[in-house]
Amino acid sequence: MSLITFDLNAYKKLNPKAYALEKRRLQIELLKLQEDVIKNERRICIVFEGRDTAGKSSAIKFFSEYLMPKNFKYVALGIPTKWESSNWFKRWSKVLPKKGEIAFLDRSWYTRALTEPVMGYCSENQYLEFMKEVNHWEKKQIRKGMEIIKFYFSLSQDQQKRRMNARKKSELKYWKLSKNDEGIATKWDIFSLYKEEMFEKTSTNISPWVSINANNKMIARLTALRFLLNKIAYKDKKLLKPARWSKKIQNYQASLEGVLFENLTYEQYMLITKYTDDTTQ
Repeated sequence: MSLITFDLNAYKKLNPKAYALEKRRLQIELLKLQEDVIKNERRICIVFEGRDTAGKSSAIKFFSEYLMPKNFKYVALGIPTKWESSNWFKRWSKVLPKKGEIAFLDRSWYTRALTEPVMGYCSENQYLEFMKEVNHWEKKQIRKGMEIIKFYFSLSQDQQKRRMNARKKSELKYWKLSKNDEGIATKWDIFSLYKEEMFEKTSTNISPWVSINANNKMIARLTALRFLLNKIAYKDKKLLKPARWSKKIQNYQASLEGVLFENLTYEQYMLITKYTDDTTQ
């Protein structure tokens, strides 16, 4: 197994102003990468997997905020049809990036390794067939020139409960919490078993999983984007080392249900952001 795990301490004491600065630096580099992808007709597929509320969708929004719209796509497929369920890889082959394009997948073909078997949405044979064929299928795509990055956003059970509760009580985000989300959250241990099996069988040398600690969404986004930029070659690459942040900063800000709290201490900031599902976390 070639699992890559990140629990980056370099960003541990990050405040909003420093976050905005680092975000800008990394997004400038990502735009350089996109220009290189367009010019050289490269195909990059970035997979985002993880439990509900781990921050996959907001991370994709963070990545793509300043990219040229015509040359990237956001992919979030819904419930598969009967045909798609029986032709799993053909379903996903249709949405892979074209030449000169970056594709961000908000869940991917790995739904069959995680959510589907946990919730009984696929048969045991379908699951076993997927696990048998997926590495071969990915190698085939890579041989065709596609570059694949597979992120898994990991969070603690307590953090997931807090975020789900925040969504449930939010007048703006309640719709994000579905019955399916609540159902799969009750199967934490079963999901963990399937996740570990997925890592064990499908994290290969040429297509490893990159596990990101997503208990703090701000840190998870920066960590994931920095990994991507370090991993992939592109023209005029210029990456700066993460700055070291200090708890002594007294101008932390946090937004809760649209209300901005300013001039917070680090401890106050951490307390508020623990109980919010705000996308600025």
